[in-house]
Amino acid sequence: MSAPDRLEGPSPAIEVALDMVRRSLYLIPIAVIFGGLIAGTEGVLSVGYAIGVVVINFFLAAVLIGKAAQVNFALVFGAALGGFALRLGLIFLAVTLVAGQAWVRIVPMGITLIVTHLGLLLWELRYVSASMAYPGLKPKEHRHGVREPVRS
Repeated sequence: MSAPDRLEGPSPAIEVALDMVRRSLYLIPIAVIFGGLIAGTEGVLSVGYAIGVVVINFFLAAVLIGKAAQVNFALVFGAALGGFALRLGLIFLAVTLVAGQAWVRIVPMGITLIVTHLGLLLWELRYVSASMAYPGLKPKEHRHGVREPVRS
């Protein structure tokens, strides 16, 4: 029996991205307070915008990789590398489009973009499985011995 050349069923990448989006909800109040302390209302708006950009970036990455895996596993590399360049361009465009606006404060926005990207990636590492048996999120044991993805 040969190995499949494409993904059948739901994408683990989309599962992980949705988990990251869910985890970002915990960061929003902290980040908004941070933005408000640094730059008042403009800081709050800038931080909120940056978090939106980060969440959309992660979700877009997952969709690109997930769809590529459903076509052919060889396409995943191209989607990951090309998608990375595309998403960096979209982040640059998103920041450039609002940079001159009165409600934007670049420093809190930039700090939020960097810290949120890295923070969510590092946080999610705790929950992602490195096993082919459980692609996506790590399973956890239940009382009845049934394993299901970790949700926290």
